[in-house]
Amino acid sequence: MQESETNAAISVSERPNLAVTKSSASSSGAPHLDMIRSVEERMEQSLALAGEVLSSLELPANGQGHAAAATAVSPPEVTVVIPVFNEQKTVCEVIDRVLALPISLEVIVVDDGSSDGTREELKRYSNHAQVRTLLHEVNQGKGAALRTGISQARGEFVVIQDADLEYDPSNILAVLKPLQAGLTEAAYGSRYLLPAEQDRSLIHRLGNWGLTTFSNILARQSLTDMETCYKAFRRELIQSIEIEENRFGFEPEITAKLARTQTQICEVPISYQPRGWKEGKKIGLKDLLRTLYCIVKYNLR
Repeated sequence: MQESETNAAISVSERPNLAVTKSSASSSGAPHLDMIRSVEERMEQSLALAGEVLSSLELPANGQGHAAAATAVSPPEVTVVIPVFNEQKTVCEVIDRVLALPISLEVIVVDDGSSDGTREELKRYSNHAQVRTLLHEVNQGKGAALRTGISQARGEFVVIQDADLEYDPSNILAVLKPLQAGLTEAAYGSRYLLPAEQDRSLIHRLGNWGLTTFSNILARQSLTDMETCYKAFRRELIQSIEIEENRFGFEPEITAKLARTQTQICEVPISYQPRGWKEGKKIGLKDLLRTLYCIVKYNLR
């Protein structure tokens, strides 16, 4: 502002002389006077424009306006992608638990053609700054919902969270630690690194062990829980991988493709509260057979 005040002072001090010059100047000096006046008018216009720009910025007295604006638009550290299909009873509690985590995050909920009132429940987050809801008009499957959500992620890390309460969102913090520490680009939360009492179904444990072992043999890995919901990745990595499977085949597909890129997967123990088919579990025999097919398809092609 010192330069502006100096210019203003010069203009005021010179104007009397200009007036005298006008009355005594010859016709040959008139063009010079017009040029000076034109310059003065342009300076005044420039100063007025600069004032308008400064006013629009609304900078606070401490001069931190630009820093605050940068913070407001900076991307979150974590994107949590939640695929949803007919989870009216649990989806809002899951979202609220995720939002309560002490990290910078955004939540992308992909409603995969729900028909039980889930979509109406999600409307309560329509104006929430951290929640985005994406809609599939027709049910396509978990893999398709993840494909949609992951493509829109902005965080440094991307984590998958199911919309039921089998997986407690507080586990996200543990799954993220290896990535935040720079130890790996992909981490899985394993249900079988803690005591077996977490999953009392012998059939379920044997089934998961069989699928994971088969995947390990073909992918040359040593995982304990390939089928886990909790998978976390650096965003650039997961967005660089084409997701082809529309249903639960996503799990063996992404595991095989990570192996092909020689990405080391770090496993961490998580808690788990299994539910049965009567409580809404959706995976079935058809998905089991598809999983076996996908293990072979994506590891051997």
